[in-house]
Amino acid sequence: MKRSIKRYKIQSLASLEEEMRAVARGERPAPADAARPSFNSVEAVVRLLTPENRKLLALIRDRKPQSVAALARLSGRAQPNLTRTLAKLEAAGFVTMRGVGRRKAPGVAVKRIVVEIDPCANRDRLRVA
Repeated sequence: MKRSIKRYKIQSLASLEEEMRAVARGERPAPADAARPSFNSVEAVVRLLTPENRKLLALIRDRKPQSVAALARLSGRAQPNLTRTLAKLEAAGFVTMRGVGRRKAPGVAVKRIVVEIDPCANRDRLRVA
């Protein structure tokens, strides 16, 4: 299965708020990328991809657990903690949750993340494959 490359927006909270207010006032249309995940900094992505979370992503990729409970057993993490972590990773677009009967099975949605940093301006970008 070929994965498409997605671009994530790096946008400060103030800039995002300004953009949302302009759209709400009808001063501009919603940006085409409004539904895509965005981060307020490259550091926010790094904070999300802790060594523990990267191990978790590798475990999901390699072992393909069929439920959150199975992943909790494999990882040794408490299920409530794991569920919160998976929700954050899903919101960021790094994990997908698919229904398997009454359970939800996690899957890794990204293969690689490329960070493009503009050293002279706040125009950093993420490409996710």
